[in-house]
Formats: sequence, C-alpha cells, structure tokens
Amino acid sequence: MIELENVSAGYGGQDVVFDVTCRFESGVNYCLLGPNGCGKTTLLRAMSGLIPHTGGILLDGERIETMPRRKIAAKIAVMSQINTIYFPYTVYDTVMLGRYQHMRRGPFGGVSARDRQAVEKCLETTGLSDMADRLVSELSGGQCQRVFLAHTLAQEPDTILLDEPTNHLDIKHQIELIDYLRAWTSDGRHSVVGVFHDVNLALRLTDNMLFMKDGRLQSGGKFDEIATRAFLADLFDMDIAGYMTDSLEKWKGVR
Repeated sequence: MIELENVSAGYGGQDVVFDVTCRFESGVNYCLLGPNGCGKTTLLRAMSGLIPHTGGILLDGERIETMPRRKIAAKIAVMSQINTIYFPYTVYDTVMLGRYQHMRRGPFGGVSARDRQAVEKCLETTGLSDMADRLVSELSGGQCQRVFLAHTLAQEPDTILLDEPTNHLDIKHQIELIDYLRAWTSDGRHSVVGVFHDVNLALRLTDNMLFMKDGRLQSGGKFDEIATRAFLADLFDMDIAGYMTDSLEKWKGVR
C-alpha cells in the first residue's frame, strides 16, 4: 500500500504538486488523468522516491524518505516511455539488469540460479524467449517496450508506476502492453499506477481514477461515478465526452 498525506513536490525549490492526499491499495490498479503539466509525472516521481517532497509518503507503513534506495526498488518499479536505445545489450542481459537489487554482494555474489529462473520467466511472460540473444538496439519500438516491461517485472516489485509508457507505440502494441500488465496484476497481489494521455487506454487498465489539474487532486474513485460530461470538460478544458461520442459515431459506419 502507498499512502500520501498532504504531499507537495516539484523541482528547484518550486512545487508543481500541492497538498495531495490519497491512498493506493495493494492489489488494485489506478490511473492518473489530467491535462499536460498538471503534475501527474511529478507525483509518480515523488512516490518512487526520485525527487524530494514535503508531507508524508508511506510505503507499507514506512516513510519512503527513510528507506534505502535498494529497499524502495524491491517494492516499486518505474516504467516510462522508451524513445531511443543507445546500448548494444542483448535482450537477456537487459532483463537481467532488473535483478540488480536481488543479487548477492561480496566475493561469492553475482547471478544466481534464482536470478536466471526469474529472467527466463519474465521473457516467457512477455513473449521474448525467442529473442533473448538479439541486441536491444536492433528491435522495433514495440519489441523494445516489451523488453523493458520484462526488465521491470524481473525487479519483482509489488507496484509498477507507469509514466506514459505507450506514447510512441502504435495501437496494437499499446493494447498489448496494457494487457500484459493486466495479466500481471490479475493475482490480486500486484498493482499498477499509471499516467496516461489516452483515456480509453487508461480505462482498459482500470476504472479506478484519480483526476488532477493545476497540481492538485480534483477527485478520485470509479470512472463512471465521477466522470460527468461537465467535470471532464472542466478538467481538460474541452468537451472530451462530446469528442469521444463523435468518434464513436464515425466508427459505427466502418464495415
């Protein structure tokens, strides 16, 4: 469980997220929705301990600012969009990097049989077993995103924080990524908290939504209980429900 109590955060001494209080239950998926610049990504970075904050962030009851980075990484993984791959690692080695915090230290440390088993399972889960020896730099965007999903899963976190991971993917690979994540969380023990621009993709992952605007949490709960036409129009400064309805009418004509 991740609990936020009056959390503010930002950069260079300037807050862009203000006084956010909410709770992310274990085994439940959530999405953060709101216009560009409203603070969604900043909030994710604060939750993962990557940037300083004021207020309280508790991870399973422990204040995140007092936890060693290695301990946080054992519970929370962050997955962002991947634009360019610069390093010539194999798929297998890239996924193995996700095992770093689990590897033993000292003269008898290194990769264990459990590490290898975990990597092989993640490759199988993401449909990459037959690509294990290929260089990541030679893969397509959709394949690369699956590699980094496997890398994230190899970390064995309780929660994955998604920061707009589908932005550069075509629609097939967007849906594929969301479906992999839904399968991963179907055991009721793992969670995803995702930031999306595409409302339909967010709804494919979950109907548990937190809505942000101007750095502040506006509302949270089930999408169909909160998302009135007027509320969404105020949040996004446009008639987003009307836009979606018009699009649906066009699709109804496709044969």
